[in-house]
Amino acid sequence: MLLAAAITSCAGPKTGVSAETPVAHTDLLGQWYLENIVFNDSDYVRPADEVPGIRQYITFEDSSFYVQTNCNIFTGPYTTSGDSISFSDWATTEMACDNMATEDALRRILPLLSTIEVESDTIVRINGHEGAGYMILRRATEKK
Repeated sequence: MLLAAAITSCAGPKTGVSAETPVAHTDLLGQWYLENIVFNDSDYVRPADEVPGIRQYITFEDSSFYVQTNCNIFTGPYTTSGDSISFSDWATTEMACDNMATEDALRRILPLLSTIEVESDTIVRINGHEGAGYMILRRATEKK
């Protein structure tokens, strides 16, 4: 029996999906705080600094997303495949507010986002294609 177990354990990896294959869609489901929207070192928005005391967040469901900022709402479909993501045909409310930095940054960054990096159970980085910036999200601890 020991010989059979040793031979089986040395047979190498099994074919099919490996444990290292990213499953971004599952990792994204739920509510995430918008921590940073970065275009470059001098062009970025930290939503919590822009409007202190108001949590701005994005919620991912099966195939749609919903963003609540301090002023407006963004919603629409998104698709993932492995570590790739794309947002398309999204809509937004267009109320005028005192501080629209987050909304302006979202309008710029959403069409550019293309890949997901899961940093940990609570931090996700969504990168723009070809260095076009990124967005940092932190898993919400309480639903809003």
